[in-house]
Amino acid sequence: MSAPADIDPVAPRLELRGITKRYPGVVANAEVDLRVMPGEIHAVLGENGAGKSTLMKIIYGAVHPDAGDIHWNGARVRITSPRQARALGIAMVFQHFALFDTLTVAENVWLGLDGAWSRRELDARIGGLVRAHDLAPDPQRFATRRVSELSVGERQRVEILRALLADPRLLILDEPTSVLTPQAAETLFATLRRLAASGCSILYISHKLDEVRALCSRCTVMRAGRVTGVVDPRLETNHSLSERMLGADLPALAPASALDGEAARAATASADAP
Repeated sequence: MSAPADIDPVAPRLELRGITKRYPGVVANAEVDLRVMPGEIHAVLGENGAGKSTLMKIIYGAVHPDAGDIHWNGARVRITSPRQARALGIAMVFQHFALFDTLTVAENVWLGLDGAWSRRELDARIGGLVRAHDLAPDPQRFATRRVSELSVGERQRVEILRALLADPRLLILDEPTSVLTPQAAETLFATLRRLAASGCSILYISHKLDEVRALCSRCTVMRAGRVTGVVDPRLETNHSLSERMLGADLPALAPASALDGEAARAATASADAP
């Protein structure tokens, strides 16, 4: 996948300005600004209820904002549905997979496509993407396997494959490693780095601070529906990111050896007490 020639690599791929979404008694997003550049892996951090999921659904057209503007490659757009988002070049992989266990990988992928594809075209495209992004060692065998036979990591690759078939310019991933083994997570990271190198922008939603610091070049932090800062997570610590997320000074964690020593002294004092 290569970046289209008509896209200015200096301009934001996606820019949100003052996005606000209210529900009865709750402000889910309050004047949120967000900028994602071409080829950038950009994290959105925040505790549960911070407004991350609502914001992603707004970008994907599943939720409509009450106020604010969305700009796509410099032009103001109104995204009214996921179909329109996909037509623009926005794809999303949700935390909970939407796959049919009794169908094959190819059949599941076909069900999620917009437009008409012949089986030959689909098979060729699946094989090319599986090879290009190292999603499976045997593309043909992978396409014919039933989803019920796949591991959790392999099922996620089916969702990513379905998203990649739309040739996205922006890929949104919601808590993608929450059910993955460390090895499967590393495989995912390699895929995301290849996508970013080809010009695809990635919005990465996660609570795992170590992987955000290792993978992402910028991070928008949210708290109670508002943005509290935009930082380079590689220059932050887990402690400083947590402070931005929670809005309070957190007690410094003592080294495990120090805690063990205190526990031993307390136990000794208790044993010596009359």
